Amino acid sequence: MTDATFSPSMPARSTGRMIPALFGADPRFAMLGALMLFSMLPTGLAMQVDPRLFQGENIWLKPLKFEFALAVYLLSLAFFARFLPAGLLDRRGFRIFSVVVILCVLGEMAWIGGAAMFGTASHFNLSNPVMQGLYGLMGLFAVTLTSASLIYGIAIWRNPAGLPDAALRLSVGLGLGLTFVLTVVVAGYMSSQTGHLVGVPVSDARVPIMGWSREVGDLRLPHFLATHAMHVIPLGGLVASRMLPAGAALRAVWAVSTVFVLVTGASFAMAIMGLPVFPV
Repeated sequence: MTDATFSPSMPARSTGRMIPALFGADPRFAMLGALMLFSMLPTGLAMQVDPRLFQGENIWLKPLKFEFALAVYLLSLAFFARFLPAGLLDRRGFRIFSVVVILCVLGEMAWIGGAAMFGTASHFNLSNPVMQGLYGLMGLFAVTLTSASLIYGIAIWRNPAGLPDAALRLSVGLGLGLTFVLTVVVAGYMSSQTGHLVGVPVSDARVPIMGWSREVGDLRLPHFLATHAMHVIPLGGLVASRMLPAGAALRAVWAVSTVFVLVTGASFAMAIMGLPVFPV
């Protein structure tokens, strides 16, 4: 795999090469991520023409959110794939794993979109044996697709040739690995509950755009933080590797990772106790 060097003075004609350079290392996840982005268009159209509501929100809002979230996740993996060991993605076992992850993503979206189409819940829906079985199966799908971040993180961390900067390589490995660990912990607890809220809101006050409750505990906030360890920690590693000596940069990466875990854990604990992180 080859790395690409970018600078503000790059000629305009090279702009068209940026996307292949950034995401061409893993075309399978890159294409699926692009598909998730494009699928937001018909879902957004459905929101405009279908006025049905479920629990106070348009029934198509949830599929739209998941399409965007999965697009970000898949395209991020495709970006980080450029630092994987050469030839890893072409190995038979890894190709099979990639196909399994792709099928899990498509299965999740079929489940969420199908529930929206019928005007019912996908998550926490235990109304009948079929929905109970699907909920459990989709939990397995979610763990499987998230495990890709752990596998990528370990492989990149063990491959100095792909990313020679030790601090940056550590930050990518920790970020991807913690995305899996933290998400499984938070999402696993969430799936054992009857909903993402801990408590009964009165005024339904929410954080703008994100929709997190400002009255009671909301498990969606720690879940959101967990899934973005793969972005926050590598960004901290990038800054540290550019501004600090090698040894200090490594210590900074461990510090950023520790703080991130503590913040995510604190928001998780507050949600479990029924306390909003952003009170009214």
